[in-house]
Amino acid sequence: MEIEFLGGAGEIGRSALLVGEGRGPAGDRTRSDGDGSLLIDFGMSTDNPPRLPLGNPEPEAVVVSHGHLDHAGAVPALLSGDSRPTVHWTPPTRELTRTLARDTLKLHGGSYRCPFTETDVARLSQVSETHGYRETFEAAGYEVTLFDAGHIPGSAHVLVDDGDVRLLYTGDFHTDSQRLVPGTTARPDADVVICESTYADVQHDDRAAVEERFARSVETTLHEGGTVVVPAFAIGRTQEMLLICETHDLPCYVDGMGKGVTEMLRTYPEFVRDAEALRRATSHARFVTGRDGQRRRIAGQRAAIVTTSGMLTGGPAMTYVPEIRRNPTNTLAFTGYQVAGTPGRELLETGRAEIDGRVMPVSARIESYDFSAHADRRGLLEFLEPYRDAKLLVNHGDRCERFATDLRGVGFDASAPELGSAVSVGTDVETR
Repeated sequence: MEIEFLGGAGEIGRSALLVGEGRGPAGDRTRSDGDGSLLIDFGMSTDNPPRLPLGNPEPEAVVVSHGHLDHAGAVPALLSGDSRPTVHWTPPTRELTRTLARDTLKLHGGSYRCPFTETDVARLSQVSETHGYRETFEAAGYEVTLFDAGHIPGSAHVLVDDGDVRLLYTGDFHTDSQRLVPGTTARPDADVVICESTYADVQHDDRAAVEERFARSVETTLHEGGTVVVPAFAIGRTQEMLLICETHDLPCYVDGMGKGVTEMLRTYPEFVRDAEALRRATSHARFVTGRDGQRRRIAGQRAAIVTTSGMLTGGPAMTYVPEIRRNPTNTLAFTGYQVAGTPGRELLETGRAEIDGRVMPVSARIESYDFSAHADRRGLLEFLEPYRDAKLLVNHGDRCERFATDLRGVGFDASAPELGSAVSVGTDVETR
């Protein structure tokens, strides 16, 4: 078995792995027609224009671990030519990928920056095959099984078995439970593990304590007559924040792409931790229509406004932040990591940011809370403990080589493949 790292090696974004047969002495594929090649994930970065995985793979089949942009965002582009690979995923991942594709078309459609068309998105329904957790299926000649990864609804670890090697691709995962989804408990047998390392050098604060600090801050702001704007990722984080607001009886609105995602996830109760709790949270929140100046009126109310985008790169947040920024009684509460170069990161570091083309100083309180859906260092080590006899390949992180070195220091056989490299796995592991 050979694994090519087309994206996500030594970086976060545009994850893509091509699993296939080995190369001959001249480096040529033993099969050139795509048969026997399995692509795992095909994401894009959040850059403008977005970066895509390397090359132009034409796999026989595709498996998508979960519905986030950096893992699923470019999947429709695989259907832009004559190739029609079967795409395997859980039902929520299928729906989330379509949602992301429509949003990408809205942002970049008609420009050179969009790697696919509406026709390509429509073709997804023709090639899609959905699977539940622990249901083994065949894809490109491999036996594949998906396991609950505890990241977002429908997220999966991907186990690929070629009869000789069992390869486990962790995808993004969390070992601790969130209100929206339970933490992963799956530890399938594997000879090779490709493990994410997003928070390999971080220890998350206790989740209950973080939630309590957030709730108390919102209560204080509302008591003082202020408004709280909560930038949140539409997929996963928005629903988590709605659950927290309902639990603590915090009045809240929800706006942006997270509205449709929330309603969609309610149709897949088996993929969330507590379907009834999600129903209550949805009923508790007030959905914003965005008509007739509604957003500007809401920005003056004593409530929490959960809205996209999570890094202030677009969405309804572009209306709310300018409205609440001048009043120091108001609060802007970030709920996720802010990538370098985004307005959210700039605002956290400098107290000002470019919003809709204007550099705006913000007098409102600026706060940040770690509601990460990824395992931290402790969680990663806990997950990897059963794989001391396996080969570990570290990816999806800013410091993959450092984490691989740390793992070797405690007895693991670990390495961090470079972007564009190929790793042959069998009785031995060879990197080229």
